[in-house]
Amino acid sequence: MEFSWGSGQESRRLLLSLLFLAAWKAGSGHVRYSIPEEAKHGTFVGRIAQDLGLEVVELVPRLFQVASRGREDLLEVNLQNGILFVNSRIDREELCGRNAECSIHLEVIVDRPLQVFHVEVEVKDINDNPPVFPGTQKNLFMAESRPLDSQFPLEGASDADIGANALLTYTLSPNEYFSLENPSNDKRVKRLGLVLRKPLDREEAPEIFLVLTATDGGKPELTGTVQLLVKVLDANDNAPAFDRTLYKVKLPENVPNGTLVIKLNASDLDEGSNGDIIYSFSTDILPNVKSKFYIDGITGEIMVKGYIDFEESKSYEILVEGIDKGQPPLSGHCTVMVEIEDTNDNVPVMEFKSLSLPIREDAPLGTVIALISVSDLDSSINGQVSCTLSPHVPFKLVSTFKNYYSLIYHNSPP
Repeated sequence: MEFSWGSGQESRRLLLSLLFLAAWKAGSGHVRYSIPEEAKHGTFVGRIAQDLGLEVVELVPRLFQVASRGREDLLEVNLQNGILFVNSRIDREELCGRNAECSIHLEVIVDRPLQVFHVEVEVKDINDNPPVFPGTQKNLFMAESRPLDSQFPLEGASDADIGANALLTYTLSPNEYFSLENPSNDKRVKRLGLVLRKPLDREEAPEIFLVLTATDGGKPELTGTVQLLVKVLDANDNAPAFDRTLYKVKLPENVPNGTLVIKLNASDLDEGSNGDIIYSFSTDILPNVKSKFYIDGITGEIMVKGYIDFEESKSYEILVEGIDKGQPPLSGHCTVMVEIEDTNDNVPVMEFKSLSLPIREDAPLGTVIALISVSDLDSSINGQVSCTLSPHVPFKLVSTFKNYYSLIYHNSPP
């Protein structure tokens, strides 16, 4: 896409002809640091002045400044020694959610001459969040006629950490009726659940108490538990079953509310009300999914109800259950993975990083007038930006480094 700056108006040309800026050399550099989240105030991050090749004594005279979009309070530089340190609490989950990569991006700008440096501070995850189940107790209704090896899906725990710190394993308290089906590496193919190993007998054991424990992969490891109460009843003995356990759908961003995402279908071998199915989202579905989608309980159609933005989320995992009208009700489950497709819906943004006025009439050729940054929130080619000037002006644009342009005095039209 093209982004044009400037106009052909005579007043603009007269104004620019009066601009002044002493010659400067634009510098570039990239320094990377890493710190753990929740580091205390004053924690050392790096010798930023030394690593950027700057003298500590020149930081104040050269108007040293650090900019971080919306995160100015997290890190700070001591101008007396050139050390970058932690200024306030950094919570990785609050800063980046569950993204695999999490960094704070800084722009360091100094004058005389003007230089811009890029500093990236990676925030590493620590195991500070235990696994959490949707509730402390879950009631499960099972007919005593269910055959051996029947499976009963369970709601797993969630962990706000990432990587190994969020990799959960499950164990079940010792009992004679059930074993535990643990998720495979691809949790959407093999779900957590109980497997019946001994026939149920309501007269012998009307209720069975179990404890499900989730353990994360952090060091030290953290755990969470939920109590399972299995109630054995004589009734509806066929659970609804979806055509598939995993559905994958692609959906363009910015689609209008009411757009059909997918129509699900589940079947139940029982007759009458025992075979009638009501569709709903699972209770452990994430709030951002509920705000974007809704499901018709009768038809199984999932519709869009909120603004879908690729830049906000690239995918959604929708957990759906079909519950029959038997007594007690039985349920089947499936997962719908919605992949959001990017569209070109963000205009380029231009920002002046440096602008000096006025310029002397006898300014030498090559004098830099301004430093301009350009960006676009879209992805791939939709986010690639180029800048051009209007014709017949005594200036030219030079790409100094990625997403930055210098506006330079030039005596003849470019």
